[in-house]
Amino acid sequence: MLRGFHAVCLLVLLSAFSHSQPTRPPGTVTFTLDFPASQPGHYSIHVQSDGKARYESSSKISSDSDDIDRFAYDFTISPATLDKIFELSAKAGYFQNDLDSHRKNMAFTGRKTLAFKDDRRTGESTFNYTPNVPAQDLTNLFQGRSATLELGHRLEYRLRYQKLALAEELKRTEESARMSPPVELQAIAPILQQIVADSSVMNVTRARAQRLLDRPSTR
Repeated sequence: MLRGFHAVCLLVLLSAFSHSQPTRPPGTVTFTLDFPASQPGHYSIHVQSDGKARYESSSKISSDSDDIDRFAYDFTISPATLDKIFELSAKAGYFQNDLDSHRKNMAFTGRKTLAFKDDRRTGESTFNYTPNVPAQDLTNLFQGRSATLELGHRLEYRLRYQKLALAEELKRTEESARMSPPVELQAIAPILQQIVADSSVMNVTRARAQRLLDRPSTR
């Protein structure tokens, strides 16, 4: 009888565990922005259903130079954000329909493309502005992550080549974070940890990096 009770408990625990560990079929969501007037002028975020993600961007080093600054970064999307990305993709019909509003006289804010692919479906739509709310939410989500990842790119460059400028960059970041916290700051935790561990960086700058690391995650 006791063995039977243990068996039932084990089945309940296994069932609860399986429900707490949601799985989704392999698939990818990609967001691309082309906006030459902004920095960066081009970027893409490629998110897999297992949480692995890759960010790539390129932009001119300066307005009077043809040299291109290229940046690529692999990171992991948090589980909550990953669920949101795939949920919004489903609500947006996996981008299988035209998302663009086609409204005239709208300000150009960049050529945006959302794409989805898995074993059952493929969808892709390009727009300047979309009235589709889930697609709007996804656009905002990806743009917020781009801003955080570009911050990481600048910090990495400053740490390597401009340590005095690193102090000002982190001061500005910490001050702005009080009003508008960076989105999913854990994505650039490795570079912040490098700054904290670098004894050649001023203590006040290392302390700012540590305070950013200690901030609660913002989705």
